[in-house]
Amino acid sequence: MAITRVWLDETENECTMCGACEAIAPDVFEVPEKMILRDDADLSLDEEIEEASEGCPVATIAIEYDNSGSRDNDY
Repeated sequence: MAITRVWLDETENECTMCGACEAIAPDVFEVPEKMILRDDADLSLDEEIEEASEGCPVATIAIEYDNSGSRDNDY
């Protein structure tokens, strides 16, 4: 499955600005205040994006696969 979209989802929890996502995938995420997706983010870095999402302590990184139109990751 290809990642087609990544975003900050704060519907349940707010980003704590811990920087874990940026440490894992600096080519995808930045944490100047809250997590943002870099303008030039390489969404083909599937493993790094998924690892960052799994490692997010408050589960605010949302991933969409194959243009599903919704958040497809549980973590």
